[in-house]
Amino acid sequence: MSDSPAPTTVRVALVQVTAGPEIMPNLEQAGIFVRQAAAKGAKLICLPENVSLMVQGRENILARVKPEESHPGVPFFRDLARETGTWIMTGTLGCLLPDGRVANRAFVISPQGEITARYDKIHMFDVDLAGGESYRESATYRPGERAVVAGTPWGGLGLSICYDVRFSYLYRALAKAGASIITVPAAFTVPTGRAHWHVLLRARAIETGCFILAPAQTGIHDGGRGTYGHSVIISPWGEVLADAGEARGVITADLDLSKVAEARRMVPSLRHDRVFEGP
Repeated sequence: MSDSPAPTTVRVALVQVTAGPEIMPNLEQAGIFVRQAAAKGAKLICLPENVSLMVQGRENILARVKPEESHPGVPFFRDLARETGTWIMTGTLGCLLPDGRVANRAFVISPQGEITARYDKIHMFDVDLAGGESYRESATYRPGERAVVAGTPWGGLGLSICYDVRFSYLYRALAKAGASIITVPAAFTVPTGRAHWHVLLRARAIETGCFILAPAQTGIHDGGRGTYGHSVIISPWGEVLADAGEARGVITADLDLSKVAEARRMVPSLRHDRVFEGP
């Protein structure tokens, strides 16, 4: 094992895509942007939720998803990590489970093509929005049960997915378990994105003292569903370092990891939890 100190900076990239109803064209689109990100010098590349499939309806999802061991996205991203020599957080792949439900699963893959971590989305997006827009993820997906921090050369990488961002206790747990960077791959709706996306992500960064990397879907998808875009990279102080807007493509930023300790030193709220009674 090397005794060399951990790097104190890393160039990260977020990929923003408009995924459709067929897996292979979506993967090919993602691959183009991952290669662009690597050409820009990124060493950690993150993709959005549902990177391989955005399709309406439980039956359509179940007709297309595959078990992890036969999902084409798994070898695709493993090969891509080896090809580019980068760490990849895949966004999420829908992995069919033995009980007939689906895991909304993110993978972390090393430059050697090894899967170093998996995380299944814990919180299900079961909501009724204005205008008749309704979602019931729990009808198709099985919630995850374990929070995950992956090891990387730059420290702990906490994993979360989309609707998880509304549950701050998960992010505090990730930070306390050693995360200095937390990923939030997402496919936010346009109404909730306009109202809440930046506020939620900045809050999660501020309260944990972590960098937040939130790659997102954008545009109009199968069945007319719209997603908000605005993939963002946020500092531990809550500053937006890069914002992709609504276009497909790649954004990058250089993270100074000393900012994690600096933010936590100035506002040490992770050490100030107290047990209380009530209400």
